[in-house]
Amino acid sequence: MAQKTSEKGLNGAAAPVVTEPGRVRNVVLVGHSGAGKTTLVEALLAATGTISRAGSVTDGTTVSDHDPAAVRQQRSVALACAPLMHQDVKINLLDTPGYADFVGELRAGLRAADAALFVVSAVDGVDDATVALWDECAAVGMPRAVAITRLDHPRADYEETLATIQEAFGENVMPIYQPMLGDDGQSMAGLIGLVTLRVLDYSEGYPPRAGEAEREHLNPIADDRNALIEGIIAESEDESLMDRYLGGELISTDTLLPDLEKAVARGNFYPVIPVCAGTGVGLDALLDGLVSGAPSPLEHELPVVTGVDGSPRPPLSCDPDGPLVAEVVKTTIDRHVGRVSLVRVFSGTLRPEQVLHVSGHGLAERGHPDHDADERVAHVYSPLGAQLREVPSCIAGDICAITKSGSAETGDTLSGKDQPLLMEPWSMPEPLLPIAVVAKTRSDEDALAKNLARLVAGDPTMRLERNADTHQLVLWTMGESHADVVLERLRAGGVELDTEPVKVPLRETFGSAAKGHGRHVKQSGGHGQYAVCDIHVEPLPRGSGFEFVDKVVGGSVPHNYIPSVEKGVRAQLERGLATGFPVVDVRVTLFDGKAHSVDSSDAAFQTAGALALREAAAIGQVTLLEPIDEIVVRVPESYVGAVMSDLSGRRGRPLGTENEDSGSYSLVRAEVPATELIRYAVELRALSSGAGTFTRTYARHEPMPPHLAEGVKKESTTR
Repeated sequence: MAQKTSEKGLNGAAAPVVTEPGRVRNVVLVGHSGAGKTTLVEALLAATGTISRAGSVTDGTTVSDHDPAAVRQQRSVALACAPLMHQDVKINLLDTPGYADFVGELRAGLRAADAALFVVSAVDGVDDATVALWDECAAVGMPRAVAITRLDHPRADYEETLATIQEAFGENVMPIYQPMLGDDGQSMAGLIGLVTLRVLDYSEGYPPRAGEAEREHLNPIADDRNALIEGIIAESEDESLMDRYLGGELISTDTLLPDLEKAVARGNFYPVIPVCAGTGVGLDALLDGLVSGAPSPLEHELPVVTGVDGSPRPPLSCDPDGPLVAEVVKTTIDRHVGRVSLVRVFSGTLRPEQVLHVSGHGLAERGHPDHDADERVAHVYSPLGAQLREVPSCIAGDICAITKSGSAETGDTLSGKDQPLLMEPWSMPEPLLPIAVVAKTRSDEDALAKNLARLVAGDPTMRLERNADTHQLVLWTMGESHADVVLERLRAGGVELDTEPVKVPLRETFGSAAKGHGRHVKQSGGHGQYAVCDIHVEPLPRGSGFEFVDKVVGGSVPHNYIPSVEKGVRAQLERGLATGFPVVDVRVTLFDGKAHSVDSSDAAFQTAGALALREAAAIGQVTLLEPIDEIVVRVPESYVGAVMSDLSGRRGRPLGTENEDSGSYSLVRAEVPATELIRYAVELRALSSGAGTFTRTYARHEPMPPHLAEGVKKESTTR
């Protein structure tokens, strides 16, 4: 629950406010679930006095994980912002969920950040999903660093974890500190700076005692120190430095440190820092590294902007006095506060009582229609988890929160009323796990619609659709955990609902030609009902649609009633014949019939046309058609065989494989029946240890195997 407070934090610390973009660092924490991201954030907040102490909340929540769904699942399910001050620099820590279902929250964190801190557990190491994320950051040139955590665990292995990281992440991933063991020879008691040769001794707790390295410390770190220095020199902009080093010159720390910091900020060098949230070891080293090595917003390339009509605009600069351009990176609906928007300001300054233009474009297919509106911002807040602390302004490069916006959704652009602009949207993965939801009672239907609209507004990885064929309300999600969170939030909003199996929109057609006789005759006093028609039905090639042919001769069916027969046939085609799914790709020829001068009518011939079609279906063979999707599965090469085998078991037809340019991933293309893909998002993740993803596009409908079609027909007759 979001809480409005004063400028004080959880222990009375003032909300951090800066007036220069150069004093801001936006760092997103990424890594697999259980790596210790949230625990590390808590420890950093406590170490800087932002909160009284880590783990101070007793109800199972943390600063990052205050959502009831996160507490129940015991893992992060949403992006959280935790700002702190260190060395007069504001560091906005963006804690992201590590589970693949919540990749939308991760992408939002990457959009708002200028650098990424990869958190890797010394117990569990690196998984394939984390490697894929590293490659994603590399593709956009985002600076990265690595924190090795959980070093106080009995099974922690720093050396093995470091080797795994260097193998997985490639070149220029090097430690800048070496752990020092305590007197027991097992616990980590301190760090040695490989460049500075400064010792940080935590044996008496946090903060550490600092001193110069003794002679006995130097030999064990000599190889790592030499490798680090050579790596720094190789990335230096001073081309003479390597020659001087190879010539035997001792390069000073004052020369090496600035070059190291520049290489990290440029995204060419990736420092590794060992930290232990429980004991405090390395927390100050990590904070120092984020201040000195992570780029400020002034050094980060800004997204492209256009006019709201798509017209070109000059590139943005991170200037507090420039035109206001900000972006909503997360939307939360709070039961007490209302809509809370987490905002990254890229240009200009966001102030209270300011009139903004809200532009949202590009996600209409997911339930986010294009919109443009002017709104007044009443207050600007500094978010600390669920707490909102009011601040006087938010400058370019910083992150803040606003409340009670009537239209702003995740991904929307906020700009000046007099100069409305639109930012290029960031890429969002397609939701691929469908959940069919239904209100328990009619009175719950309105509440369900309203709550779903609120959730979709805040989560662009969701898609809501009312399937015209199955009449189901289908919520497309990223996976089971994502679906659980969505359903829990709906129920928490007072909605009584159920889920039901998702129906795939099948089609029916005729497998062979057949004739049908439709006779609708009723006489019960007064005007009766009289209509007789004879039709011939024949199948057409796939994709041909429906054809109606008039071959009546001699006026057996009066000309004015022929459209009525067609209307009745079309209505029955829509209702289906064997299973309730629409009939497609048929030609219906009306060749004979009878009429009565008094009792025939439009309605009578509509009914007769439908009856004739049903009789033709009883005589002929109705075939079920199932949708076929073309899918592209992206997996590490080691999983290609398992994926191919699994797709064959799903009645898939392989179309081929190809290697990506990076060489470590392969693309598997196949055509698979949509009925076999309902839970594929979950099953592929399990099959590929979380590293596999896929996309799907509709290809065509094809006949369903007879034994499966019979099962569908039997099921439809029992409903």
